[in-house]
This record gives sequence, structure tokens and C-alpha cells, in this order.
Amino acid sequence: QVQLVESGGGLVQAGGSLRLSCAASAGIFRFSNMGWYRQAPGKERELVASITSSGITNYADSVKGRFTISRDNAKKMVYLQMISLKPEDSAVYYCNLKYGSTSYWGQGTQVTVSS
Repeated sequence: QVQLVESGGGLVQAGGSLRLSCAASAGIFRFSNMGWYRQAPGKERELVASITSSGITNYADSVKGRFTISRDNAKKMVYLQMISLKPEDSAVYYCNLKYGSTSYWGQGTQVTVSS
């Protein structure tokens, strides 16, 4: 059973920074592609950033240059460093693990950026 637990969300002023963490209890972690998604009220869930099992990263245009995704396979952790946060970054952020055709989700962590 794969479990993903996010942490690090909170309330921050515009221009501030946060670091989200996702702890995975999955033996397949190092072979999995990981991603951070977000969902704001009334909007669809969207991909923010992803990192493949080999470390290749991809970012949504809206966060390029501000967010950095990374992973630590030994600790089974994935991180999302967010800087220069904007009010439009406010959302629930979800950690995602993809292994083959199977996808797993965490419960999400709230990020609120005040103007």
C-alpha cells in the first residue's frame, strides 16, 4: 500500500517562500515519477512540477523560475521549494506518485498567499 503524506503548507505573504515535503511509504519510490499538483477553489487540479525517476524535471509555465522540485530517493521524499509566492499560487497542493499505469495521491496541504 502506497501512502503519501504532504507537509509544509501554510499562510505566507506575497513574495515569501515555502517548502513543501512529501513522504512516501513505497518500495517503488525510486522507480516512480513524482509530481506536485495544485487545486484552487472552483478550478481543476493542475500539474505544478514533476520529476522523473531519473531526475528530469518539468514545470508549469506559471511557476518556472520560482518553484523547484527535488527528490531524495534514500529518504523517499520529494520536495517543492517555492519562492516569490503570489496570491494566485494559493491552493491545496497534492503530491502524486506514478508507477506504470498506477497513480497515487496524498491528502494535500493548503498553501495560502496573502496580498
